[in-house]
Amino acid sequence: MAKQQKLDVSDEDARLFAQAVGPVRRIVGQSTIAVRPQPAPEPLQSQLDEARVAGELMSSAIDPAQIEVGEELSYLKSGLSPRLLQRLKRGHFSIADEIDLHQMTANVARTAIKQFLDENKRDGRLCVKIIHGKGLRSRAQGPVLKRLVDGMLRQRGDVLAYASAKPAEGGTGAVIVLLRQK
Repeated sequence: MAKQQKLDVSDEDARLFAQAVGPVRRIVGQSTIAVRPQPAPEPLQSQLDEARVAGELMSSAIDPAQIEVGEELSYLKSGLSPRLLQRLKRGHFSIADEIDLHQMTANVARTAIKQFLDENKRDGRLCVKIIHGKGLRSRAQGPVLKRLVDGMLRQRGDVLAYASAKPAEGGTGAVIVLLRQK
């Protein structure tokens, strides 16, 4: 603590000060400063990159014939063991959460997928299911949501692998996704 100096104050100055300030009392004890907890850091660059992906997907020309209605989807990030994808296809991972994209437009589904994956990764749920449907009512366009899911997942850095679900879990109308840990 700093040493306090005693100042010469006239009686008139002291009376005027007391009149201006009003009654006071000395606070005894140590002073404490309230400290608000720091918010969790947000990966701004990662969020900007993910936002850019949506625009890139809208502008990319995808041939509807690339993904047939019954075609299985599968992907393994470069450098990972093929055994990981094999284990995913065999159902060795417990699915922690799922989202159903039926009846969603492509724009709504894109936002929903991004939020769903971000929330699950943040909450430590690393194996999730995305139900995109088989695109049976998509006419000549082919399976719109299935293509959207395939394209988005391939471009995300936190997706390690994904594969079409087993028949009992939705078959080629759903995909099981394995996310990277934080």
